[in-house]
Amino acid sequence: MTVKIIDFLCNRCIIPNLNTKSKEDALVWLTKRVVEIEPALDQDAVLSVLREREQLGSTGIGGGVAIPHGKLRGLGHMLIVVGRSPDGIPFDAMDNLPVHIVFLLLAPDNSATLYLKVLAQVSRLLKTREVYQRIMKASDELSIQKVIEEMDGQV
Repeated sequence: MTVKIIDFLCNRCIIPNLNTKSKEDALVWLTKRVVEIEPALDQDAVLSVLREREQLGSTGIGGGVAIPHGKLRGLGHMLIVVGRSPDGIPFDAMDNLPVHIVFLLLAPDNSATLYLKVLAQVSRLLKTREVYQRIMKASDELSIQKVIEEMDGQV
């Protein structure tokens, strides 16, 4: 089964100007968008899952990218929210560099296999310099979504 990131990315799931000054602020901002998209979710519960994961080790994977993720009870489907920070966010990344692209991945608590496949696909996609550069140059949400759609499955 080929996993496509675009299948879990809605048109309101992209924030082209995530202007936050810290990892915590970025997580709060992305969580607010999650709750706008899925109003039945509890913002504190989402944040708690993300904070718990960050305590295990930063999801800043290096190269200007972070992939905060977690499983959430009550979520009926996989959800990805993308934030782009032109200025960069201090995220305790492995390489200690600021993060410019954040892919927040949330999965239902009973979806281990799909969750791992999507996480691996996001990681593969974002480790490609061309994808990173194209997302950073994209003019708006739709342009970012188009880059992801074009490159998804090619890596």
